[in-house]
Amino acid sequence: MILSMTGFGRAENVFEGKKITIDIKSLNSKSFDLNIKIPLRYKEKEFEIRKILNDRIIRGKVDCYINLENLEESNDVKINKSLIDSYMNELRTIASDGPDFEYLKMAVRLPDAITSRPDELSEGEWEALAKIVIAAVDRFEEFRKTEGKILHEELERNIQNIDKNLSAVIPFEEERITAVKERYQKSLKEFENIDETRFYQEMAYFTEKLDISEEKVRLSQHLKYYKEVMDNEDFNGKKLGFISQEIGREINTLGSKANHAEIQKLVVMMKDDLEKIKEQTLNVL
Repeated sequence: MILSMTGFGRAENVFEGKKITIDIKSLNSKSFDLNIKIPLRYKEKEFEIRKILNDRIIRGKVDCYINLENLEESNDVKINKSLIDSYMNELRTIASDGPDFEYLKMAVRLPDAITSRPDELSEGEWEALAKIVIAAVDRFEEFRKTEGKILHEELERNIQNIDKNLSAVIPFEEERITAVKERYQKSLKEFENIDETRFYQEMAYFTEKLDISEEKVRLSQHLKYYKEVMDNEDFNGKKLGFISQEIGREINTLGSKANHAEIQKLVVMMKDDLEKIKEQTLNVL
């Protein structure tokens, strides 16, 4: 099955007055490259979140954004009255003629006068967060599958185009060899005292160099193998990339041996489809 490396998934839920929203998106990459933005509250669980994403996403340049929004008013501030009183008493001993309000303004700025109440991440909240991460990845994978179907159709169409153009080469092969023979024979008549045996040996050698039967067979095999891997193997992007390189080698050799205008045109069309295949294969997981 073809899966696209491009994907997007979003999931959100509310837990005890906190709205948690997670967005995951990715582009193609040779490896798993994760950029994650996470609230300080969930920083201790970053390793676990990264593992979930790595195990499921496999490969790609991934951005994961976790947003936390408090829906309920909460009083997380603690005023240490006894400590502030102590600060104010000490300040009075230093400057007894000042008003209490001035002492209060100074006291609240001193260490530990006002603190935030610690609010530890509970196991229940972590479980809720993990479920949202998994839900976002599920939707992300669905996006990948949908994009993968489109990729599959485009790749199959381009493979078929190359195969069709390869078949179109056949009628021109005999025509090409015949033209070469006629040209050589015409040249033979224009000169005197030529060793005909050596001449025909050279012509046979040149004709053999123009033979493209092996290239056609190998190219046909590579096209079939590409389609087989595309249809039957998972996470096949790298393998398809290697096969497309082999397809390119055979098409280039075919072009260098063509020595025929119509075959060259067919080779150019094959190269055009191959470039599309290479570009699309880069986005296959």
